[in-house]
Amino acid sequence: MKLAAVSAVALPALVSAHGLREVHHARQAAAPAGSAATSAAATGAATGSAAASAASGAATGAATSAPAAATGTLTFTLASTNPSAVPLSDIVSGASSQPTVAATTTYAGGTVPTYLPNAPALPNAASLVPSNYPALDKTPPTDSPEVQQWIQEVQNSGIQIPDIQPTVAGGCPTNPEAAADSSRCWWTCGGCTADGDIEQCPDKLTWGLTYDDGPALYTGDLLNYLDTVNLKATFFVVGSRAISYPALLQQEYMAQHQIAVHTWSHPSMTTLTNEQVIAELGWSKKIIKDVLGVTPTYWRPPYGDVDNRVRAIAKAMGLQTSIWTRISPTATFDTGDYDIAGGLTTSTQVLNNWESIMGNATTIDHGFIVLEHDLFQQTVDIATGYILPEALAHQPAFKIEPIVSCLNKPMADAYIETNDNKSNPIGSAPATGSAGGAQATGSGNSSGAAADGKNGAMGIAAPSSMGAIALALVSGVAALFL
Repeated sequence: MKLAAVSAVALPALVSAHGLREVHHARQAAAPAGSAATSAAATGAATGSAAASAASGAATGAATSAPAAATGTLTFTLASTNPSAVPLSDIVSGASSQPTVAATTTYAGGTVPTYLPNAPALPNAASLVPSNYPALDKTPPTDSPEVQQWIQEVQNSGIQIPDIQPTVAGGCPTNPEAAADSSRCWWTCGGCTADGDIEQCPDKLTWGLTYDDGPALYTGDLLNYLDTVNLKATFFVVGSRAISYPALLQQEYMAQHQIAVHTWSHPSMTTLTNEQVIAELGWSKKIIKDVLGVTPTYWRPPYGDVDNRVRAIAKAMGLQTSIWTRISPTATFDTGDYDIAGGLTTSTQVLNNWESIMGNATTIDHGFIVLEHDLFQQTVDIATGYILPEALAHQPAFKIEPIVSCLNKPMADAYIETNDNKSNPIGSAPATGSAGGAQATGSGNSSGAAADGKNGAMGIAAPSSMGAIALALVSGVAALFL
């Protein structure tokens, strides 16, 4: 099947990886008083970008991000900031676009990542053919030869896929029966975790540093800052961004950051059929391997939207589910940074959220993982200017490292090609808590498109109360390989 082509002359509009901000999880609840919590650099081939966001439904929990009109002041004193930080007053929705940061180092095909034992050489990113991949920011079709092969591999894996119906868009309020079904183990509604889910680091005061949705226009700025302070992170990569910015993805990997899967188009995964889940994960894995030569063993569901059906499919595809720390049914370690660009919160509120996270992090008896993003200028500015400097100044000190490292595993375990399957066995058992099972083409597919095309395709429709978020990108030929 010939898949939709990406123009080599100008990329199509860069649909935000969070096409809708579903009410899937609460923000950080207020914490006990705790210790306190880059600026722009230059270059880029893209001629500009603009972010717009629609209103989101009210999230549950004690401290959701506030609209800009209702902002207050910082509830704590910053212990440290980046001397070149963008002023908080400028980290706002509609901020003037700063110069974008292209990959500072490009790698020839055949370059070997010497830090990673037994890693294959880098492929030639310039040889990627966009027309060989699905359309950007859309769930890929399930009738392509690639997806059909992945469906067969899931069926042959021996892992039982629970016979669970897909949810409908809108999260917990529109799926009351699913939300109440404990056998589904739906993290979105109540925070149920299954064996193998990664929500925290085992060692106290250890922070598994993660960024979602890139690589994007300002990821280079984040990479430069992380390099200056000698920090490594886990980047959960959206496949549609990887094909758009392969050189940035290679820079992340060669700088010894962990690369993990974040789907092809960033949908709510429990709303998809089994075949669509396979397509989302398969294409994301494929583009990462085509750019880096390695295949990740970790993934994060967009919005944290995962249940036992989706977990089992991911496990059958060699992926371990990684979310972020949740300390109660209504409080997760989510900074809320994503909502700055859309005007749904402010940089001040995000820092107050971060202060609450740090306060809670000092009281729990294990480490933690925080939800942050590298998709927008504002998310990178708040991270490099304030959150990371504040974290580095924290006393007692945080140990900050990628998720695989915070689990006390070697970086080699992060990829199929380098994992010896000893300390990080994958794809060997079904997710727990399920009630019965189905093949990849079983009744979990009844509301969507079957692989054989007999059923109508299920669209990923946003709830009527929520609008789409779009990030427009005008880009020349060079931007395709930034």
